[in-house]
Amino acid sequence: MPELPEVETTVRGLARVLEGQRIAALRVNRPDLRRPFPADLVQAMTGATVTGLGRRAKYGLVHTDRARTLVFHLGMSGRWRIDPENADRHDHLVLHTVSGHVLALNDPRRFGSVDLVDSPTLGLWPPFAAMGPEPLGDDFTPASLHRALAGRSAAIKLLLLDQRIVAGLGNIYVCEALHRAAIRPTRPGGTVSRKALERLVPAIKGVLAESIAAGGSTIRDYAQPDGELGYFARDWRVYGREGESCACGGTIERFAQGGRSSWWCRRCQK
Repeated sequence: MPELPEVETTVRGLARVLEGQRIAALRVNRPDLRRPFPADLVQAMTGATVTGLGRRAKYGLVHTDRARTLVFHLGMSGRWRIDPENADRHDHLVLHTVSGHVLALNDPRRFGSVDLVDSPTLGLWPPFAAMGPEPLGDDFTPASLHRALAGRSAAIKLLLLDQRIVAGLGNIYVCEALHRAAIRPTRPGGTVSRKALERLVPAIKGVLAESIAAGGSTIRDYAQPDGELGYFARDWRVYGREGESCACGGTIERFAQGGRSSWWCRRCQK
């Protein structure tokens, strides 16, 4: 599943060809993805000018001059294709700009989604309303995380995946950040010391920033809008490396946690 760095990479790629452009036409090739396309999507977007692009958690945002924001989620296998040479049967939404660019939302498994939200109330949209701070934002600090974890007995790994604690973190980057911060994934969140959180927050920000710079992590179907693959997977320290040696000399292990796999090193993560 594309995680925060992959969505951020996608948004930046789209911005290069879409920001400031007027949408000449929009075509929907099927009635739904994970849920139906908005009934007024074509009418609302045709003729609109894209005023900016952004991201909230794992959602991409396309803002327009009509005070409507197209919100997309890439689901398990979705990606945008910019000026594709050929049409694909999984191009479920195709957008044409006046300048001649073609952008196709391709989603073979159809777990993604597209919504239209009134821009002035975007923060109140139900999926966003209860979200915690952005991990790359100034509001996400050791102090804010300490407050959010206070009294919590659930494992720190599971709490970091809770979108109400911090928005947009996924399994890959939580495993990697906990390893960098030398924190055991099963440690109860409320018992993680302030000193450990002062390692963890920079570790989260660092691993996300490095992945964005590398174009994300390529897993199965993910690619950037221009077709390039992300290369951060080469820098994973624990994720997917069960049985391999850790930099500390220990051995990386995997176990099931909250319905997902967790990778860690018992020698350096306490």
